[in-house]
Amino acid sequence: MTPNTDTAREVTLTAQDLPLHCPRPGSPLWARHPRVFLDVLKTGVADCPYCGTRYRFSGDAPKGHH
Repeated sequence: MTPNTDTAREVTLTAQDLPLHCPRPGSPLWARHPRVFLDVLKTGVADCPYCGTRYRFSGDAPKGHH
């Protein structure tokens, strides 16, 4: 998982980062909010309803997902 250079609030992730939940492990304490699981595979992007971070999926979806 890597932050994009255009904005710190957009994160690109791959199949190894799934299942996706926000906040991510290692987030600073000030950025914590209730954990919410997001479905990034459906459209390729998902926005956190708490903090607005946009997650963008890159690469091949795991087997069994369409």
